[in-house]
Amino acid sequence: MSPNALIPSHRKPRRSASSRALRAGVTGGFLTLAVTGATVPANAVEKSVSETQEMPTITAALATSATESADAAQQAAFTYERQALQDAAAAKADKAANKAKAAAEKKAQAEAEAKKAAEKAKEAAQTRASRSDERTSLATSSSATGSAATLVSFLKAQLGKAYVLGSSGPSSYDCSGLTQAAFSQIGVNLPRVSQSQSTTGTQVSLSNLQVGDILYWGSAGSAYHVAVYVGGGNFIGAQNPSTGIVERPLSYDQPTGAVRVL
Repeated sequence: MSPNALIPSHRKPRRSASSRALRAGVTGGFLTLAVTGATVPANAVEKSVSETQEMPTITAALATSATESADAAQQAAFTYERQALQDAAAAKADKAANKAKAAAEKKAQAEAEAKKAAEKAKEAAQTRASRSDERTSLATSSSATGSAATLVSFLKAQLGKAYVLGSSGPSSYDCSGLTQAAFSQIGVNLPRVSQSQSTTGTQVSLSNLQVGDILYWGSAGSAYHVAVYVGGGNFIGAQNPSTGIVERPLSYDQPTGAVRVL
């Protein structure tokens, strides 16, 4: 027996190839997977060792891109929210405007109807007053006697004839030409123009008129228009080229004063 055979060996046992190969680690961004086991077939060990999975590398460019994408998404969300608020405010304003417009139209319609009703009532009142004046005028005219009746009869016969400035009849007259012609029928000579006629005779109050009184418009001595009171609150005169000779109530054109020549 060799002497060395009795000396125990202190050398470490050699690692098998499979033990050295079966390791796991991460190197350069790659994960190496290994399976440890003495009984694993060599081809399986080689396959496990060789299988690797690439891990993504986070770069500065990728981080910047992600940040920009997040900012863009946040800005888009803010823009959509702001637009939604603006749309809601616009819709509310439109609704309020439509409501105000409808109220204004309703108010205008009510005012128009009220105005129309007032005008209709006024016309009806004027019609009643005119008919009353006509009845009173007829009664007064029929009761007039002497020169006053002759005067009124002549004036009524001229109704409807034309107004022509400077004319004294018989087919047309101006205002003072008509009064002069009327009074000539009863033997009263009047001046030709309205200014002079407004100072002929005695000045009388409009509240105390009698048939045959001369009415004037403007001041005495400078009157611009004259007519003759025929009773019942009416007068007859050559008004203007549009109307010609007409009978009207005093309310149609209130005179300034009157003179009495009869």
